[in-house]
Amino acid sequence: MAFPVKMILASGSPRRRELLESLGWVFEVRVPDVPEDPLPGESPCVACGRLARIKGASVATNASPDTLVLAADTVVDLDGMLMGKPENPDDSFRMISLLNGRTHHVHSGVAVFWNERVADAVVTSEVTFRRLGETDLRAYVDSGEGLDKAGAYAIQGWGALLVESIRGCYFNIVGLPLSRVSSLLEELGIPVVSQWRVGS
Repeated sequence: MAFPVKMILASGSPRRRELLESLGWVFEVRVPDVPEDPLPGESPCVACGRLARIKGASVATNASPDTLVLAADTVVDLDGMLMGKPENPDDSFRMISLLNGRTHHVHSGVAVFWNERVADAVVTSEVTFRRLGETDLRAYVDSGEGLDKAGAYAIQGWGALLVESIRGCYFNIVGLPLSRVSSLLEELGIPVVSQWRVGS
């Protein structure tokens, strides 16, 4: 089966767009307009899975059934505390300080809609920060790199120097677990060999 002629990324994240473009995939970007707040008592892992499905559904509703819609939501989880994007530099410093020298988890919910079917999953990676001094942390915050990132850091940028080790999928930490996306496409009937021929 050939890869779908049309694909929509239901996300405004530049990182997700860049990851898909690195595969040579051709797609349209549509940013879903849905609230991203967790429900009362909802765990970070459950929240990102629910939000990915809601985001995808909101875009798939206005797309033809044969258009593949990919949605995702990524959160940082420190001992059950959900960390989304910081509101301002002070909030960014607060988050980075909490993560400093500690281990946290990054969860990404992924949902794929195609031909009136849905395949979804949540992928978790573990990240351990090295311990740095306040001057170092403030310098990173002042760079502005983490202001639009969950957990206030970007592992694919200068934030890599904050990280001591990771366990699990690196791309998940960036914002889109590519291997799991691929396996979800397989569940919907799109084999890997077709995924490698996208845009050709």
